[in-house]
Amino acid sequence: MRPAILFGSDGVLINNIAWLLRRLPVFAVGGTGAYRIRPIHVDDLAKLCLEAASSADTYTLDAVGPERPTFRELVCFIKDAVGSRSRLVHAPGALIPAVATVLGWALRDTLLTGDEYRAMADELADTDGPATGQIAVTGWITKNKDTLGRRYANEIERHFR
Repeated sequence: MRPAILFGSDGVLINNIAWLLRRLPVFAVGGTGAYRIRPIHVDDLAKLCLEAASSADTYTLDAVGPERPTFRELVCFIKDAVGSRSRLVHAPGALIPAVATVLGWALRDTLLTGDEYRAMADELADTDGPATGQIAVTGWITKNKDTLGRRYANEIERHFR
């Protein structure tokens, strides 16, 4: 399975975008933000993994959801859903990992690595193939808007402490 961006349950990325939008007056989007992403819900990924485990075949599958927003569209959707007044600004892509590093120092976490940003900006979190998941990220955000981003999800604490 090749998932690009996961959401659902106690996921990190979508939650922490919402957390930043709830707290910061400005949110920086790298470049134009026109790079597409295909987030998949954790339950859809789990189903795909169970199907693969029960198959005798060996294969690689892009695990992607039914929606294909640009990164900017996703951030705008989250911003509207959580009622954020944060101003979206476009910043040079090369600046985004540095900004994420500084925020990471303050939060004692790694928000986004340079490799993660470049992969997303190079549209490696997208595929032209069909959706392999069914749960739409915008529907999930709408359903969870009242709790989304209320608490910061620290990646380092979650996985390394």
